[in-house]
Amino acid sequence: MDAISRLSLPLDTQALTGARAAKALGAQSGVVGTQGGSFGTALQSALKSVSNAQNESSALQKEVQLDNPSVSLEQTMVAMQKAQIGFQATVHVRNRMVQAYTDIMNMQV
Repeated sequence: MDAISRLSLPLDTQALTGARAAKALGAQSGVVGTQGGSFGTALQSALKSVSNAQNESSALQKEVQLDNPSVSLEQTMVAMQKAQIGFQATVHVRNRMVQAYTDIMNMQV
């Protein structure tokens, strides 16, 4: 990644570039270092993990709104942040994959 495109990234995503974003996304789903699995299954597992985190966050938000005494605001905020970080990492990995595809398609043979 060149310096100009790195400067255009927000500060919070600069730390999650390239392999770090994939590792962060995979670490959240527990698929880093799995043997025998394909990239597609690892990516699918990571996406399911992010989706589950978002669903959990939404459920906790609803419970807080309904004044459920067993659900704390802190627990809900942590779940929301986890879902947001996972989603941001997913979007960043997707953008990097699209950029890699575009670079390959623009190569002269």
